[in-house]
Amino acid sequence: MDLQELLTRDGDQIVAEASAALTRSQLAHYSEAGHAVGQERLARLFQLTAQGIADRNLVPVMEYMAEVADDRFHAGYAIREVQIAINVLEEAIWNHIVVNVPPDELARALGLVSTVLGAAKDSLARAYVSLASQTKAPSLDLSALFKGETAG
Repeated sequence: MDLQELLTRDGDQIVAEASAALTRSQLAHYSEAGHAVGQERLARLFQLTAQGIADRNLVPVMEYMAEVADDRFHAGYAIREVQIAINVLEEAIWNHIVVNVPPDELARALGLVSTVLGAAKDSLARAYVSLASQTKAPSLDLSALFKGETAG
């Protein structure tokens, strides 16, 4: 089965499986947001992943992940939580590929999915780093380390 056909046919099931895995992950912010919100977010990322594969264009998924980073960063999500959400979607897609794609097409199919979601993760990470660098970190007061007598 062709990768694009597989993603079209199994899309809803892939998103449902990824959503269930995200729920099992018990990530604080995703648990707080609720199952339906998590499933909506995964469905959007899935749609952009399928679109990126079909169009051979990473820009939409990268732009989306930059928006996600801004939203989640300001909502207090750790980057780890968002990365896990991407990973559960990737795993669900891979599971369907391994079962349905002929062995001689596996490397190409997995490579396409990994390329799109890798670009998504990269965009997310770069945006998080940029946002974090704009936040002033508190200074460390090390003066206590230098008080006291010196050996002499």
